[in-house]
Amino acid sequence: MVATNPNAVFPTHNPSADFSFPKAEEDVLAYWKEIDAFQESIRQSEGKPQYSFYDGPPFATGLPHHGHILMGTVKDIVTRYAHSNGFYVERRFGWDTHGLPVEHEIDKKLNITSKADVMEMGIDKYNAECRAIVMRYSSEWRRTVERLGRWIDFDNDYKTLNTPYMESVWWVFGQLWKKDLVYRGMRVMPYTTGCTTPLSNFEAQQAYKDVQDPAVTVAFNLVSDPSVSILAWTTTPWTLPSNLALCVHPELTYVKIHDVDRDRIFILCDKLLNALFKDPVKAKKDKKLVVLETYLGKDMVGWKYTPMFPYFVEKFGDRCFKVIADKYVTADSGTGVVHQAPAFGEDDHRIAIAEGFVKKEEMPPCPIDERGMFTNEVPDFEGQYIKDADKAIMKVLKERKVLIVASQLMHSYPFCWRSGTPLIYRAVPAWFVRVEGSNDKLVKNNLDTTWVPASVSTTRFQNWLQNARDWNISRNRYWGTPLPLWANEDYSEIVCIGSIEELDKLSGCGTLLDIHRDKIDHITIPSKDGKGVLRRVEEVFDCWFESGSMPYAQAHYPFENKEKFEASFPADFISEAMDQTRGWFYTLLVLSTHLFDTAPWKNLIVCGHVLAADGKKMSKSLKNYPDPNLIVDKYGADALRLFLVNSPVVRGDSLRFKEEGVKEVIARVLLPFLNSFRFFLGQVALLKKESAVDFKYDPHAPKSENVMDRWILASCQSLIAHVKKEMEAYRLYTVAPRTLLLLDDLTNWYIRFNRRRLKGEQGVADTVAALQTLFETLLTLSRTLSSFIPFITEIIYQGLRDYFPEDTKSLGMGDDVRSLHFLPFPTVREEYFDPTIERQATRLQAVIELGRVIRERAIIPLKIPLKELIIFHPTLEYLEDVKLLLPYVEQELNVRQVTFTTDEALCGIQYKASADITVLGKKLRKDIGKVKAGLPKLTSDEVKAYLATGKIQVGGVELIEGDLTASRYVELPARAPDATVHLEHNTNNDVVVLLDVMRHPELEAEGTAREVVNRIQRLRKSAGLVPTDDIDVFYHFADADQAKGQELHDCIASQQDVFVRVLKRVPLPKAQMNAAASAVVTEEVVEVGDLEVTLTLVRA
Repeated sequence: MVATNPNAVFPTHNPSADFSFPKAEEDVLAYWKEIDAFQESIRQSEGKPQYSFYDGPPFATGLPHHGHILMGTVKDIVTRYAHSNGFYVERRFGWDTHGLPVEHEIDKKLNITSKADVMEMGIDKYNAECRAIVMRYSSEWRRTVERLGRWIDFDNDYKTLNTPYMESVWWVFGQLWKKDLVYRGMRVMPYTTGCTTPLSNFEAQQAYKDVQDPAVTVAFNLVSDPSVSILAWTTTPWTLPSNLALCVHPELTYVKIHDVDRDRIFILCDKLLNALFKDPVKAKKDKKLVVLETYLGKDMVGWKYTPMFPYFVEKFGDRCFKVIADKYVTADSGTGVVHQAPAFGEDDHRIAIAEGFVKKEEMPPCPIDERGMFTNEVPDFEGQYIKDADKAIMKVLKERKVLIVASQLMHSYPFCWRSGTPLIYRAVPAWFVRVEGSNDKLVKNNLDTTWVPASVSTTRFQNWLQNARDWNISRNRYWGTPLPLWANEDYSEIVCIGSIEELDKLSGCGTLLDIHRDKIDHITIPSKDGKGVLRRVEEVFDCWFESGSMPYAQAHYPFENKEKFEASFPADFISEAMDQTRGWFYTLLVLSTHLFDTAPWKNLIVCGHVLAADGKKMSKSLKNYPDPNLIVDKYGADALRLFLVNSPVVRGDSLRFKEEGVKEVIARVLLPFLNSFRFFLGQVALLKKESAVDFKYDPHAPKSENVMDRWILASCQSLIAHVKKEMEAYRLYTVAPRTLLLLDDLTNWYIRFNRRRLKGEQGVADTVAALQTLFETLLTLSRTLSSFIPFITEIIYQGLRDYFPEDTKSLGMGDDVRSLHFLPFPTVREEYFDPTIERQATRLQAVIELGRVIRERAIIPLKIPLKELIIFHPTLEYLEDVKLLLPYVEQELNVRQVTFTTDEALCGIQYKASADITVLGKKLRKDIGKVKAGLPKLTSDEVKAYLATGKIQVGGVELIEGDLTASRYVELPARAPDATVHLEHNTNNDVVVLLDVMRHPELEAEGTAREVVNRIQRLRKSAGLVPTDDIDVFYHFADADQAKGQELHDCIASQQDVFVRVLKRVPLPKAQMNAAASAVVTEEVVEVGDLEVTLTLVRA
């Protein structure tokens, strides 16, 4: 993309106009597009140290949801921050374009249910259908991602279907082949009948559902005594036709019993008699259950039984259909006897090989086709889907009187994450990457990386690595990167191809532009051993193998970009959601460890899942979550970004998405930030109007001597240092809370305390100093938070640019200041730090907050002046700190007199002690009771002495410093009915404040005047007026209110200084307003106390 208007001018901000965050963000996007901001920022960083980032590829066959938006936000924050810290950060979007998600869509569209359907259609046509939909929603993805402010390159993206990408996948596989890390084996694997292919173990973990399955107890009659039956229990009746053995635990005890009610003799585990009887103890007592004999499991080994079905007797009868033993059998449920169907159970298969029932490479009885339909090997159920056949099989068993118990079991069962069909476990020949011998290496390499949160790495992921199994990387499918293996019929000769050039060299196929199945399946390679021709094996790669190869394949390594790749590997940063611990993170690590014996990332952020508001998984069909695009259209992207990144989800926990949370971000963060900026603009305009001074920021101005100026600037430096420290540790979730504190300091402390200075009441020089401070604070906040909320920070920055000095280089922000996102991250200005100033401001805040609470408790509005505030502290330094800022105390608490004292008696200061009984009890043991009883009896003087000496006796027990916690409290004498003072107190266990809440008529008039001022200011704001608008104010009352109105009229007359100080003029009776009605701006009835007053605003 090329800039369409590199000299574009950002729209001027109108501080009095209504503001829409979404609309303003659209303006920012348009400006970025005009100046080609993203690519320009990349160009400006060329030649700087590289910061490498890998973007995990999503499928474009579905639309982005809140989970994608979360991860995109995290990635954007980190990469923007890295760029602003002097790195060159290449950000390429990636697309997963192969595999089941795509094929399943085509299978549904074309009603394809089997391999035969695909063969009839032709793999070329099938793949063409797949290719046509892989980028179905790519434009929607791009629109959503860019609307959210994420800067990432879509034009130079990578796709797993591109031939260079696929060739690098071949290279990766070829390296593993050379290291003997690939083999073909017969394994019982998770298998999806819906997609007709095996899955890897970690894919099988992705979709569990609670389902009801049949739970049956069936009888296998002994050959030696057909009247005796061994009972086995199963939840998969459809596997019974493939039964080859019964397995017991060698050390468990089994009993032969007579079931009197059924008049049958059964053998089962003695701990599981409840498989037949609700209450085995009662059944024995009632003689419904008679134990005939007892055996250990190992004693039963070799017992022959009559096969339940005849289908495999001819082939396996001579070596199967007997009792075997293995310790995987448990007494937790069932009967303690497990029926063995080696094609459908991992342990079954392992034991069958160990017992010699089948050879390692031999397929055990597996009478189902790829769709899970019974074949003609079991003619009684041929053509039935296995799950549907359960009922038919149970019917047959019942007729044969071997179905002893039939019930239903609710349990959690794995489903295909793509087709939604229940998974089965079945023996399939597949290609595997060896993992089991490399578990320790995987753990070690992972521990060399940084995870946030770290606990996910050291628990969940490490446990997975320690128990990782060999990885099935092949799929019996069509749309994917073909396995580059050519073999003869019996696999005695196999050639692995690592590049297109190598394939051409061995086959003479020429240089291929596409290596999908339909383009290479026909290619043969002559046998070096004279075994005819080698043909390509049918399988394609699991798409997880392709995405795990992404670091190499996106760069077409090693065929191109060799130096560039090697200079940027491992990646500095990757991030995805929690489910990728068994997905992308895992496959990346396995391949990187096998190739280079290192992890492919240095730093990793793993996020939890975004759930619907009810805690359930977000579901399009249930419509239980708001459309992300509608949220952005309503509140803007900044609000959504900050809501997500300031939530538990970035700490690896789940987040219940609530629209109210996004709305709250606007109220708590974005609006205060915006209003602070608008206030600045208003005061700059007022300075120009009243003093003819054009404000310009001077980065080299002398440091302000004003304590509040120095305090807020020091706070800015603390924020910069905090963000830098936390971002370097990838703890994004700590930034927003600290930002909220500074915004509170800015809006509720700095601006509030300095309104008079900023409005020019203390002279032009002081006003300029205050504006200089406010400007620098807004600029610092914008630069510091630009990665998190890129839109509002850009808007405020562009508004501040009007006040830059002509020589913008003097700002130390680089050569190109057209966009905030071209600027470097701010550096801490150490000269702004002043521990004394920060201490003084903190103490000021403490006093004011305590005083505010007293006013709130007494229900006395701030506008009503009070007579006296007493501040107690035992140290003079504390009192001197607050005394230096006395005007702020007087103004903020609206008091006429402030008294500072260290006199405890004057303030009624008392001391009390408390103890953590649990902790102290461990130290004192039996004496804790004496201390507990003695604590309430301690006098204030005794506790005060303890503070001084660190020693005290309580209930006869000697205690030392640290055993007790001493605290101050206030105990004032009872107030006399005719008292002229009414003190209320508050403390934070450090400073104590006492406020006289007695109301005085002479002071209340001022309070009323301030209330009128407040109503006028609100009216000005609602009328869209700005500080520079000169307005006259007129008032009048209804006839019925004339008496009360006279009181207000007298108040206005006596408090003229209050009105002049704030409004520059005094309100007048409406009778004095001239007839120029066109000059009326607005008129409204307001309430002042219990009086209704009509206020009229007229242009002066």
